Amino acid sequence: MTDFSAARTTMVDCQVRPSDVTKYPIIDALLTVEREEFVPTAKRGIAYMGEHIELAPNRVLLDPRTFAKMLDVANIQPNELVLDLGCGYGYSSAVIARMAEAVVAVEPDEKMASEAAELLSGSGVDNVMVEQGELTEGAPKHGPYCVIMLQGAAEQIPAAITDQLKPGGRIIAIRQSGNTGHCKIGHKHDHGIDWRNAFDATAPVLPGFNKEQEFTFG
Repeated sequence: MTDFSAARTTMVDCQVRPSDVTKYPIIDALLTVEREEFVPTAKRGIAYMGEHIELAPNRVLLDPRTFAKMLDVANIQPNELVLDLGCGYGYSSAVIARMAEAVVAVEPDEKMASEAAELLSGSGVDNVMVEQGELTEGAPKHGPYCVIMLQGAAEQIPAAITDQLKPGGRIIAIRQSGNTGHCKIGHKHDHGIDWRNAFDATAPVLPGFNKEQEFTFG
């Protein structure tokens, strides 16, 4: 039987810390949240491996290194409201919830959204609201948000999403182009979003965030 507590420690010591992610709130959250509870039962044994875990076609739970580095770039504060797009079964939201004041999690798959809500509640996470809906629509009625995170890649970002950012807010996403990708952080200013590269990363493109849509990424 897998010792998941030891697996979490190994994940942090061998995948996260060597990637220069050392902020205490991130490390504490990754050591605390039981990642194996937020994946399909058949995949619990590989929950802590250093690779994406497929949840559905073109949907993955991001590998620990990539997710941790995105959190590091996001620099989420205890008084901030976060929009988590593509939460899957809720792992990303459970981790973010330990750093933020509150999280709004959007998941398009009805079954996964329902299970995410149940898993988060069962884990005692009471500052996450799970919304079932299209990722490209976000959750404007609960915004504006201090931070928006995409749990997957995008070729383009719709204005409907960046419009939900507060002035000075940040959006973190993996920009995928063919077989290459870069995690980028965008800061919202009066004139729009200023983007910069943060680190190399790849992931499947989230539904609706493909280049066929007439969106802008920056």
